[in-house]
Amino acid sequence: MTTAHVGHATSRVDGRLKVTGAADYAADHDPPGVAHATVVRSTVASGRIVEIDDSAAAGAPGVITVLTHHTAPRPHARARAHSAQVDPTVTHRLRPLQDDRVRYQGQPIALVVAETLEAAVHAATLLRVTYAAGVATTDITRAQPVLPTPKQTDKGERQPAVSQRGDPEGALAAAPIRVEQTYVIPRENHNPIELHATVAAWDGDRLTLWDKTQWVANVADEIAAELGMPADHVRVLSPFVGGAFGSGLRVWPHVMLAALGARAAGRPVKLMLSRRDMYYGTGFRPHTVQRVALGADRDGHLGAIVHEAVQETSMYEEYDESVVDATRYLHSCPNVATRRRIARLNEHTPTWMRAPGEASGAFALECAMDELAIALRLDPVELRLRNEPAQDEFKRLPFSSRSTRECYRVAAERFGWGRRTPEPRSMRDGRWLVGWGMATATYPTHRAPAAARVRLLPDGCAEVATAASDMGPGTWTSLTQVAAEALGLPIEHVQLRLGDSALPRTPPHGGSMTMASVGSAVQAACHEVCRAALARGGGDDLAAAMARIGQPVEATVKVRAGEETTRFSMHAFGSVFVEVAVDPDLGETRVRRIVGAYGAGRIVNPKTSRSQCVGGMIGGIGMALMEHSVVDPRTGRVVNANLAEYTVPVHADSPPLMDVTFIDERDPHVNSLGVKGLGEIAIVGVASAIANAIHHATGKRIRELPITPDKLL
Repeated sequence: MTTAHVGHATSRVDGRLKVTGAADYAADHDPPGVAHATVVRSTVASGRIVEIDDSAAAGAPGVITVLTHHTAPRPHARARAHSAQVDPTVTHRLRPLQDDRVRYQGQPIALVVAETLEAAVHAATLLRVTYAAGVATTDITRAQPVLPTPKQTDKGERQPAVSQRGDPEGALAAAPIRVEQTYVIPRENHNPIELHATVAAWDGDRLTLWDKTQWVANVADEIAAELGMPADHVRVLSPFVGGAFGSGLRVWPHVMLAALGARAAGRPVKLMLSRRDMYYGTGFRPHTVQRVALGADRDGHLGAIVHEAVQETSMYEEYDESVVDATRYLHSCPNVATRRRIARLNEHTPTWMRAPGEASGAFALECAMDELAIALRLDPVELRLRNEPAQDEFKRLPFSSRSTRECYRVAAERFGWGRRTPEPRSMRDGRWLVGWGMATATYPTHRAPAAARVRLLPDGCAEVATAASDMGPGTWTSLTQVAAEALGLPIEHVQLRLGDSALPRTPPHGGSMTMASVGSAVQAACHEVCRAALARGGGDDLAAAMARIGQPVEATVKVRAGEETTRFSMHAFGSVFVEVAVDPDLGETRVRRIVGAYGAGRIVNPKTSRSQCVGGMIGGIGMALMEHSVVDPRTGRVVNANLAEYTVPVHADSPPLMDVTFIDERDPHVNSLGVKGLGEIAIVGVASAIANAIHHATGKRIRELPITPDKLL
């Protein structure tokens, strides 16, 4: 097998389409006769709709139809419940416009379809709604947390909300050095460049959806189930996704509304959410409150870890993240207790956001480790090295591979960590206070069943087809590289098709599992089609065999994980080092540089992989210093539901140096490609490293994100 492609920094094969505007995103599609729709949302957080007067809206110029809970079609008699791995464990799915109940501020209560978007938006303002408002719970500090239902992992394991090994409380009480603190992360919204949109078009009893989604198969399955249709009567297309970060994993109510609106209007309907709509319609990273207690001996060996987390969820679904999971295996400790709870609020359901759970949990754990290092007067890197585990002490399994020590060493050397003076406020650059901080990163290696189809052509080219999406990490390119290497062809001789539910089924494009799952399927299908061609054409030269056959040869292969998942604990690991400068008078923080080293198995494309890590670093800056969805506790309204007041990092906020290194890690156990995934781990640990650096610069420990100037003054 040639190695001319995998492992090489290859430019994006879809890059020209994107920079020239030729790549079509969901809202770019304009089928003939398309109408436009807008969602009308509730202005109370709890209660019932007493009256909804749509007469003025229905009579407005250009309006085609207005759907409310009085006029919207009801589920078909054959409609069935649908649940996917991206959905909450316990769910009472929100079916839009099916009853008069209001469960949260911003819930869809009507849909206006008109000839133009402007006409639809205007007509929506003409609806008159009377509510019988109920008592709403919108503040996590006033809710009573409860234990969630145990959830199932991608490997089929039932994961309890509470875990314990040893005697954590006893060991904590006996420890000579203790740290116990509470860490808070507010709600954060995704804010991708591309707004969520769905274009729905009916052709008899068949439905086509152009949708912004990270999982076309799931959209087809859910809409078909809800409408009582055969799954193959719904086709979902999403070849290009303009960023999603987890917001496109689930099927949100607007997708169903677009389908219902198109059926009622008798013509295609385009429904694109506004930026404000997305704060109420596509989930968010949940607000979390975490307690971490660490106990150690005077040499810095951990004797006890207690990590508890409370996170918000909706009243109608039980969304539960893996906030405390990494604590169970990241650092060696004989006595560990973890517990996660949920607080039910009148809000829409939170959802996956880049490194869901792990990014939040790492902020608390790695800040607590930094506080312990200070209490011990020990270097933060040395503390972690002294507590590096030999195996996964929670599962009692060996790691398939773990390069944490090498990540610490490489990143520290590249950063120049040895020049750090440990005392807070001891490093300066003129009037600026300079701080250096670090943290550990980790994310589990997931894999799910996936299929791919490969078609060899007599002219020496190949067509590769698989349903996977690409929301920007470079999946178009990396899958093309895998296919080209497996087939022994030049990159330009491989044509890839993605983002179509009619193609071989794949898992969600999330959880850092795409290359492990879909990449393995593409590789296997390439090997199978080569075997088939050589068997039919004779000899051991593929080009000659195809010339003799004179017609296409095709193979479809589905792959899945094997028993290796029960024999090893599989994770990617890394370390992040950060330098900040803080203005002592204004409290302004500037991130000057970030250095990250990652052990993530085989790196298919170092160029796009570096971009993934740089993107995660910038996302971590937003998490640490800027992002905060402010919820009015009186109404549940997000008061900064726009990009003017919800601040995200821009180019000016990005440090001039973001140094990414990949450790040469060979893992024969994780999958046939040896990849672990990079999308999630790239953000893990960044916020905690920044918080630790700010403490080093200022002597002030801020435990509630974001770390804004007012908290430092």
